Amino acid sequence: MSLDELRNSLSDVDRRIIELIAERQQIVHRIGRQKRSSGTATRDYAREKEVIDMGRSQAAALDLDPDLAESVLTHLIRSSLARQERERVIAEGKGDGRRALVIGGAGKMGGWFVRFFASQGFQTVVADPGVDDGPDRYRNWTDAGVDYDVIVVAAPLAVSGRILAQLAVLKPEGLVFDIGSLKSPLIDGLRELETAGCRVTSLHPMYGPDTRLLSGRHLIVCDAGCAEATADARSLFASTMVEQIDMSLEDHDRLIAYVLGLSHALNIVFFTALAESGEAAPKLARMSSTTFDAQLLVSEAVARDNPALYFEIQNLNRHGLGALDALTKAAARIREVVAAGDEPGFVELMQKGREYFELRG
Repeated sequence: MSLDELRNSLSDVDRRIIELIAERQQIVHRIGRQKRSSGTATRDYAREKEVIDMGRSQAAALDLDPDLAESVLTHLIRSSLARQERERVIAEGKGDGRRALVIGGAGKMGGWFVRFFASQGFQTVVADPGVDDGPDRYRNWTDAGVDYDVIVVAAPLAVSGRILAQLAVLKPEGLVFDIGSLKSPLIDGLRELETAGCRVTSLHPMYGPDTRLLSGRHLIVCDAGCAEATADARSLFASTMVEQIDMSLEDHDRLIAYVLGLSHALNIVFFTALAESGEAAPKLARMSSTTFDAQLLVSEAVARDNPALYFEIQNLNRHGLGALDALTKAAARIREVVAAGDEPGFVELMQKGREYFELRG
């Protein structure tokens, strides 16, 4: 066969693969309906393992790399779960014509909540300086009023604190919650809402705005003094597979100083050291390694994200300097043992790391 003929044969195979994937998705749709009607959970880990094990075994028998088969099947499973989760959210939607206001709805995470509420059947209104006034769109959130079943505050942290305080004066009757990645700048506003008798709670989605599947993702839920509001907020996610973690407002920022503050700072230190090293990026790229490449991917994502948000996470967390001090101390310790030629000290640092990760499981 000529090269063109071989390519045509390959294209025929690719078309059949796409057709089979489409057929698989139709079966997934029917399985999803069966699960909902029988009350079965969306995710079945035992079944996923069975599918992957079968694929690896079949691949080995066909002289195909089992890792390739597992990678393909894992991607198909995640796509299937995402579809089933979306369909369940729609089918079990909490909206039923209720109204939701997303303050900051033109932002990335605000936009995620706009889409999430719309999929549940809410009449969703956006208030954001980045939109033009029109049907269900307001540049100034106060023009939108507060007569809603749910109000989400998804503005920048410093702004969110002021909005929460203003809402406390207006006393909305519906559920109110923020989605701030820090609670220090918001606690006063949350407390004012609680004191005013409002149904208020506080959430922190530990996932990004491009997230399609909530399985394996976490949602931090911080009770702000109204147990009913917290329960109502949790119920909005009942049809998803997100793992909800209860946490006090007081504990939140201390832990987030490490989960976000430390990890962000580490990546900023990494790309700052590279940028100021005098070594050209193309040269370093040609000398890449597995570890270096993996760190580059994470650091590049941080470098391309919103610097104002990252500064807020560092600057507005009253526990933030503790994590930065720990980072500085650790870096100084590594330099100390390397400069001294202290191999046992270096080995001890590595061992402490292994022990820490064993504790994490």
